[in-house]
Amino acid sequence: MTKIKFGTDGWRAIIAKEYTVDNVARVTQATADWLNQNFDNPSVVIGHDCRFAGPLFVETAIKIFVHKGIKVFTTKKGFVSTPMISLATRQLKASLGVVITASHNPPEYNGYKLKGHFGGPLSPAEVSEIESIIPNVNEINLNIISVQKAEKEGMIQYRDFEQIYIDQINQVFDIEAIKKADFGLAYDAMYGAGQNVLKRLMPDMTFLHCEHNPSFMGQAPEPIDKNLQEFAQLMKSNDHLHCGLATDGDADRIGLYNSKGEFVDSHHIILLTIHYLVKYKGLTGKVVTGFSSTPRIKQLCAHYGLEHVEVPIGFKYISGIMADENEDVLLGGEESGGIALKTHIPERDGIWMGLTVWEFMATTGKSLEELIEEVYEIVGFFAFERNDLHISDELKSKIIDQCKKKSFNLFGKYQVQAVEDLDGFKYIFDDNRWLMIRPSGTEPVLRTYAEAPTLDEVRVILESCKLTIGA
Repeated sequence: MTKIKFGTDGWRAIIAKEYTVDNVARVTQATADWLNQNFDNPSVVIGHDCRFAGPLFVETAIKIFVHKGIKVFTTKKGFVSTPMISLATRQLKASLGVVITASHNPPEYNGYKLKGHFGGPLSPAEVSEIESIIPNVNEINLNIISVQKAEKEGMIQYRDFEQIYIDQINQVFDIEAIKKADFGLAYDAMYGAGQNVLKRLMPDMTFLHCEHNPSFMGQAPEPIDKNLQEFAQLMKSNDHLHCGLATDGDADRIGLYNSKGEFVDSHHIILLTIHYLVKYKGLTGKVVTGFSSTPRIKQLCAHYGLEHVEVPIGFKYISGIMADENEDVLLGGEESGGIALKTHIPERDGIWMGLTVWEFMATTGKSLEELIEEVYEIVGFFAFERNDLHISDELKSKIIDQCKKKSFNLFGKYQVQAVEDLDGFKYIFDDNRWLMIRPSGTEPVLRTYAEAPTLDEVRVILESCKLTIGA
């Protein structure tokens, strides 16, 4: 029996090893039973991203759902992004959304994400309830469940999730104004599920890796600088390109490049977006960010008189607050590139965030670099980088035990002044420098993060960390 456990953002496993038809059926049985326990006449929205065997795993889940008497909304248009499923779940008033995706994980993985009726990640407590009732084996014979019969009975209905999403974009953004602005724009889909949307909205922009390739050319589709060097070179070598957007495998995370081909991390994007929404658009609300985000967000919130809340890592903690009708959340964001706005749904959305930045550029006539300078005038210049250490589970456990025992007081020349441990271990050196150590909840790695006044110093801190912890 394979023990199935949901991590920071869903269940993920290697295709044909633990991610099998039988195991997808087991997870779906638990999901269906939970729905029947908690909803009258429950319904589900389901789709898959660009990974191997997505249609097979969706069909498996659909068979289980209809067998359990649950109505299913799905699509005949092929792959979809996670934000499309979340939006459709809310607009179709479904009880739950399911996305067959492993997000930014390497190509050999697939996964199973759960989305609440409100259009964002299901709460950790509810995910735990589903996880606790996953059967040990699948005893349902999938071969005797007829999809065609369920279609005729109205238990399976088809919708165009991509069109629902594009309609929402056109309601909020002035796409023509973005297209007419004097800026050259580029998009790298990383072979992921966002690839068709911008082709439809802005067909004349520059595209990279916007074709279906389930292998992702062997590259994990995570929009961080080390994975986007071809895109960075494209931005550097083309004078007419001013801003480049990249999204991950299921298009809920963002990466950004300026006209010089320099990577703009999510900390800067969060700060830039708060600045735009408050100063230029007159919006207000609470800002909720994950533990690994820069403390300069708190500084900017103080400047604008906004409440700032820090939560554990995992967007489900952010979306839970955003989905609360008693809360007014302007922005929720995390270091890994997942950001959501009050102008949309309580869900990360890389394309939505890219359009927001491009709208900022178009309405002001300023370059991305000029807009970031406006933010620096308030919070000061800073640099950030994350390093993922591929080490043994034994060494990872040893390092975390040492962190818990407060064994680390010095990293190279950097003396620890304070330690925060909301989720992982953040070592504060001074007002402008910090280091964080945390095991990933989605990948078998130990993550280290650092911030300092320059990128060179950030890398010195990260190297000092490696030497200190023996990794």
